[in-house]
Amino acid sequence: MEERIRKAVADAIGESATITVKRPSNTTHGDYAVFVGMEMAEKVSKNIKEELGDAVDKVEIAEPGFVNITLSQEAITFAIAEAAAQGAKWGKGSAHEGECVVIEYTDPNPFKEMHIGHLMSNVIGESLARLIENEGAAVIRVNYQGDVGPHVAKALWGLQKKGIKEPETAKEIGTAYTEGSRAYEESPEAKNEIDALNQAIYKGGNPALMELWRKGRDISLEAFERLYEMLGTHFDYYFFESETAEPGLRIVRDGIKKGIFEESEGAVIYRGEKKGLHTLVFITSAGTPTYEAKDIGLAFLKEERVQSGRSLIITANEQIGHFKVMLSALNEIAPLIAKKTEHIPHGFLKLASGKMSSRLGNVITAEGLIESIIKKASEKNSDPLIAEQVALGAIKYMILRQAPGSDIIFDEERSLSLEGDSGPYLQYALVRAKKILAYGDNGVGGTEMPDVPYAVERIILHFPEVVARAIQFLAPNLLTTYLTELAAAWNSFYATEQILGSPEEAYKQRVARAFANTMINGLALLGIPAPERM
Repeated sequence: MEERIRKAVADAIGESATITVKRPSNTTHGDYAVFVGMEMAEKVSKNIKEELGDAVDKVEIAEPGFVNITLSQEAITFAIAEAAAQGAKWGKGSAHEGECVVIEYTDPNPFKEMHIGHLMSNVIGESLARLIENEGAAVIRVNYQGDVGPHVAKALWGLQKKGIKEPETAKEIGTAYTEGSRAYEESPEAKNEIDALNQAIYKGGNPALMELWRKGRDISLEAFERLYEMLGTHFDYYFFESETAEPGLRIVRDGIKKGIFEESEGAVIYRGEKKGLHTLVFITSAGTPTYEAKDIGLAFLKEERVQSGRSLIITANEQIGHFKVMLSALNEIAPLIAKKTEHIPHGFLKLASGKMSSRLGNVITAEGLIESIIKKASEKNSDPLIAEQVALGAIKYMILRQAPGSDIIFDEERSLSLEGDSGPYLQYALVRAKKILAYGDNGVGGTEMPDVPYAVERIILHFPEVVARAIQFLAPNLLTTYLTELAAAWNSFYATEQILGSPEEAYKQRVARAFANTMINGLALLGIPAPERM
């Protein structure tokens, strides 16, 4: 319907005009609104009436130049019938059909436990992947993990100091990393030892050290996989810093000859000032690659393995500066790769304890947060599966409800509330609808039509447009906000309308089915589980 309105407006004022069709925040203003200015409002209003015909009930002009459109009951009834009949296809689009998009997200570092920052990247990245897939694109999920570098040397140093040759858990390795980090800052002797370990790991010539490295990496990766399975995500490709280091070094050194990079005090730097940025080191004076050089190598490895038209990278907003400089350098090396690469930053997930630090050992791990919320959810849900689904819904909703780039203050009690603005609130609304539909399976009576459309119907019909807009702006929060509004409208309908045994039972059951399909599909796009009961 939004496209039909846009076409009618374009026919009236010219194809070249930029036309934005919106859903009014005040429902008394209709189902759609478009701003065209008072001088064009009459012409546009007339054209909408002519081109949409019986699909509109009324078209009104409002200062300072809005045209408000209210759909007819027939049009709304048709949209609800579509939503009820299409099932999993309801809300699917084809705008990105034939495209291939690479999305890199999560990116935890082996030898550390996955923290809640990586959890944010995972939840946002997975939702974006599902949204883009929903529009017909082939999405390649990529996970880039730091298995070499100073943090690894600190962890291995910590294990060696404890005489641990056979680490058993990710927590044990994470503790060793914390101890190595403290020693690195407090002891010059430890710092020299860890720096030497770092270089030895890159060279790979010490068999005992590399065996400990392999064991530690495997244990970390196994712990990550358990979390991915719980979170409902998977990856098509895993990249590691150990494999991006060599190509990164080679490409950067080649860039010195081309004048892209320059040597400075034994290091290799990129002078970002020439592009309005800042200078960063790409190769240290010790000859090891920095994150920037390894990201250059990663960009080329991605290109070798996947021929894509677009490459998205989801990380915390503290890396904005890093990516601006890295992409600027990449643009001088390989402009076509740089042009299709986009960094999408997210904010921090903050708890009452404040900003976390794995170096100080007060990190909030992803596993720790999930376990804490599951424990709280278990107080009202004795079934372990339901408690886990509710907990994951609570966490994911709190992350996805915020606008891109915004920080999040995570409130455990609020996240599990059934009173609104929470994942469980959406899940419970769906459970109610499923219960109604289960009762109605024995046969539906009451074939009368309501006098006017229900409020929940007017919200359901916008689902495909909301999904498309969430994809356009890479903003899952638009869908999250919509589903919250939809759940509130359904709960009001559920509380005030008799469904089973009513004169309009068949129609109301169709509304319930349309709501359930919309909520199921919407939650799936956000990666939020849909429990059968609560």
